[in-house]
Amino acid sequence: MQPQKQQKENQSKQLWWQKGIIYEVYIRSFKDSDGDGVGDLKGVTEKLDYLKDLGITCIWVTPFYESPMKDFGYDVADFKSVDKLFGSMADFDRLLEETHARGMKLIVDQVPNHTSDQHAWFKEARSSRDNPKRDWFIWKDAAEDGKEPNNWLAMFGGSAWEWDEKTEQYYYHAFLKEQPDLNWRNPEVQQAVLEEMRFWLDKGVDGFRVDVMWHLIKDEYFLDNPDNPDYKEEEPTYNRLQPVYSTDQPEVHDMVELMRDLTDEYPERVLIGEIYLPTHQLVTYYGHDNQGAQLPFNFLLLSLDWDAKKIAIAIDKYEGALPNDGWPNWVIGNHDQSRLATKIGPAQARVAAMLLLTLRGTPTLYYGDEIGMEDVEIPKDEVQDPQGLHMPDKDLSRDPYRTPMQWDDSKNSGFTTGDEPWLRISDNYEKLNVKAQQDDPESMLALYKKLISLRQQEPALHAGIYRPVYSDKQLLSYTREDEGKRFLIVLNLSDKPCQFSPERFKFKGKVRLALHAETEGKSVSESIAMKGDEGLIIELE
Repeated sequence: MQPQKQQKENQSKQLWWQKGIIYEVYIRSFKDSDGDGVGDLKGVTEKLDYLKDLGITCIWVTPFYESPMKDFGYDVADFKSVDKLFGSMADFDRLLEETHARGMKLIVDQVPNHTSDQHAWFKEARSSRDNPKRDWFIWKDAAEDGKEPNNWLAMFGGSAWEWDEKTEQYYYHAFLKEQPDLNWRNPEVQQAVLEEMRFWLDKGVDGFRVDVMWHLIKDEYFLDNPDNPDYKEEEPTYNRLQPVYSTDQPEVHDMVELMRDLTDEYPERVLIGEIYLPTHQLVTYYGHDNQGAQLPFNFLLLSLDWDAKKIAIAIDKYEGALPNDGWPNWVIGNHDQSRLATKIGPAQARVAAMLLLTLRGTPTLYYGDEIGMEDVEIPKDEVQDPQGLHMPDKDLSRDPYRTPMQWDDSKNSGFTTGDEPWLRISDNYEKLNVKAQQDDPESMLALYKKLISLRQQEPALHAGIYRPVYSDKQLLSYTREDEGKRFLIVLNLSDKPCQFSPERFKFKGKVRLALHAETEGKSVSESIAMKGDEGLIIELE
């Protein structure tokens, strides 16, 4: 584990992104202000007071840039623009101004790995082999047998190479063929992307969430990826190979450092990296002397089985792997993963909320998780997600966890005044919505508000030292400690009652917050009879 002395030094110099709560707004599904069925920038502005009341300190908005929408905005045609679907640049400026007026921060998505095939850069690049921008993308001749240059696969299915008839070469695309990868080994590309980032920094954004950061650099020899012996047929075809040459190359850290050098020119900006890698590889993205991403996204709670012992071990491994001064972070939901309440059930989703908001490190929430939204079944003929469309036999569409926010019990859950939202809304929206939970002290929303409020007002919970206490097949427990105050967190990750009686940890205290409200305020010591789906935050004497 990271030395306690180092943890204490960290907590004494906390920045906003260390103390705060990040909230992902998937813009298409948050709030539609103009009735076209798609969420937009004005819709986000409309709901800023809701986010402020929830206790959110930083909003991350997914791409709103000009795009053909083949991958719903992650195929950017012009990074210095706002797509008319989402509003105007004036709408963005107002969102930024109103967010800051409420004392909150705003970060935006940066998509540096690829562009849309409709981007001016790629149009130039594919116009001829000798175009000055040809080397801004990755082009290769066919192999001797006339086939693809190597065996690399695309995330959304099939080969990662697309033949260009006009110039008779293949170009590389890690995702859709309409999303050609930029050549980050070209210094001109590096400077062009940094200039785009500077545009938004000059506007006043508080940082970036960098899309697929670990993809930026590819092996210079384009060696074949090895087979994956653990591949299962129900998985995406991409998983057939281990992407050891197409991702996570050593030189990627130089590129991340360039981004960090730029953001460091502006006071207190944050660089967040989307990185799906094992812990020992993930932590390298903090960079040499912590000059990489301040927050390489930690998706352990999204990927692990919901098993107390496994999670306890993973937390300890993560804490132990962090570099000195590396600040942890935790994520329990995002636009690429099944919703928590569906994966582990509504009752355990409450336990997960307590876990997320009491662990050491910056927590990131996904819109709708604070009211317990669940995956929505989308009929095959309504699937829109490219991952689902390109592998229809594998049921891999991400649409079910991107459905519109459920605001109230009116038509279309208050998301849009139009006739049809872009994705269907859950049948349960009339009961499960923000309005229904606002005044219900037992609701998921009320729980999130209490957890966030307690976390923010207690330095022990947002900055304090983390120490594991005890775990078994059901229980997970740990302490958070700041000078003069100590909390014990005990979580039952099952629906069965059990006893918390750690042999080597004697304790006495009072329950500050409990998932079963009748336990709050009670004094506890030595041993606790834990109910199923229970979670306790105990202030120790």
